[in-house]
Amino acid sequence: MKQAPRLALLTIILGLVAGCTSTTRQAPVTERPATANHTRPAPAPARAEEPKQDERGTYTVRRGDTLLRIALDHGQNYRDLVAWNNLRDPDDIKVGQVLRVTQNERSAAVQTQPVPTPPPATPAVPRKTAPRADKKPYSEATVAETRETSPRADAVAPPVAPAPSVPVGGSVIVDDEKLSWMWPSDGRIIATFDEGKNKGIDIAGKMGQQVVAAGAGKVMYAGSGIRGYGNLVIVKHSNSLLSAYAHNRKIVVKEGDNVAKGQVIAEMGDSDADLVKLHFEIRQQGKPVDPARFLPGR
Repeated sequence: MKQAPRLALLTIILGLVAGCTSTTRQAPVTERPATANHTRPAPAPARAEEPKQDERGTYTVRRGDTLLRIALDHGQNYRDLVAWNNLRDPDDIKVGQVLRVTQNERSAAVQTQPVPTPPPATPAVPRKTAPRADKKPYSEATVAETRETSPRADAVAPPVAPAPSVPVGGSVIVDDEKLSWMWPSDGRIIATFDEGKNKGIDIAGKMGQQVVAAGAGKVMYAGSGIRGYGNLVIVKHSNSLLSAYAHNRKIVVKEGDNVAKGQVIAEMGDSDADLVKLHFEIRQQGKPVDPARFLPGR
């Protein structure tokens, strides 16, 4: 009989525990309203902008470019690029900057336009005047004397020859067809033209060997500012053709010099090269072309 109270007490305790468990499981859950961050759509992935094509006569600066390299690749004098783009510092060009690499057609036309020929003088119209007091009687002697002292009414001023048209840059440059070429140096060819790998030809030689201008022209660059070329000379022969002479030990001409075909312009060397050689290029409109197309056979 003593176990009845214990069983009753145990039943009461189990009931309380079950009630607590049921209360815990049925606890209400309050839903929180969605915030703006949860409803905002995910941003669309950024589209990579395609590089813009350069307009005619312009070039967009890319990483690693220098003004000298841009000038060489477009067959121009870097000083002209400085002037055309109003650059204060030739070394301060930025990626994405758009540069003009050809002269403005309007300004070029003004520089090359010849001086117009003045119009011929208009003959003077004789005017009626009162009889002169010193009028002489008619005679052959009087007529002869009058012809010698009086100007002819139909006399016209001699025409003035027009000034010759001078190309931009102040030097007369011949046409491509009239150019005469020669080899820039003696020696064995150790590398031929390959547009993808070698933009010219390489000629082996001795340190200090003479390097001559392959054709008449004007020195548009003389220095070492273009990586991979060492001491470099660039000669402009026409409005579309130039030649380049790289890896020299010494340069004996300066920018602006007019050089004749066969004139010594440098001494062969190994500047920025692994051996003594002359790297020779011919560029047409800035694009490398095979020098064999121009040089005579040997």
